[in-house]
Amino acid sequence: MGGASGIGKATSLALAQAGADVVLTYWSSAGEANDVVAQIRAMGRRAQAIKADLTDAAVAEQVYAEAEGAIGEIDVLFANIGGLIQRCRVVDMPLSLWNEAMDLNLTSTFLICQAALKRMEPRKQGVIVTMSSLAAFDGGGPGSAHYAASKAAVATFTRALAKEVGPLGIRVNGVSPGLIATRFHDTFNTPANRQAIAERTPARREGEPEDVANVVVFLASERAAFLAGEIIQVNGGLGLY
Repeated sequence: MGGASGIGKATSLALAQAGADVVLTYWSSAGEANDVVAQIRAMGRRAQAIKADLTDAAVAEQVYAEAEGAIGEIDVLFANIGGLIQRCRVVDMPLSLWNEAMDLNLTSTFLICQAALKRMEPRKQGVIVTMSSLAAFDGGGPGSAHYAASKAAVATFTRALAKEVGPLGIRVNGVSPGLIATRFHDTFNTPANRQAIAERTPARREGEPEDVANVVVFLASERAAFLAGEIIQVNGGLGLY
């Protein structure tokens, strides 16, 4: 899910390179999504892009059914969903913005995971990888309490889900990116602040989408068979401070 640009694009391509057929979703970037599909098909893999608002339960169910129609049974769900709508201090935040952040980041993750589990549980196999954030653990930047709280909830949901469905043969883990060179940080950060963050990161650089994609591919593979409920920090050590 969510594979038209940034981490989603890098992960879609990495999964295809690892031998997977891929269905990705997008909201407004049809051209970018179709370009990713073309690149995957050029590798000899099946691919499909679906426009979807995953905060809608009916849409989440429909998307999953359509994805199965395109590539067959789905073994791995990467719930790469969410974002920061706008920065806003808590004292000024309307309830509508708080709810929108929860719907975008948490509810959408719940809904697509629920749709996946309806298929995975009867088969007693499957892998789910969720998308949290460093903000879930350090509180995020200025004006992002709603984002940080929703991503912290995703992390806790991931651990709870791993306990619930692990005995059924379904592995659930998550990734928690830090500063990654994506459109998200182009929009919500400044070049000067990004440089300052990179300089205090032990790795001394921003992350690339491929840094996260590599971890997702690992978690999707049998090499991660003994991992459950883990939230893998992909931040170059930034979370150590």
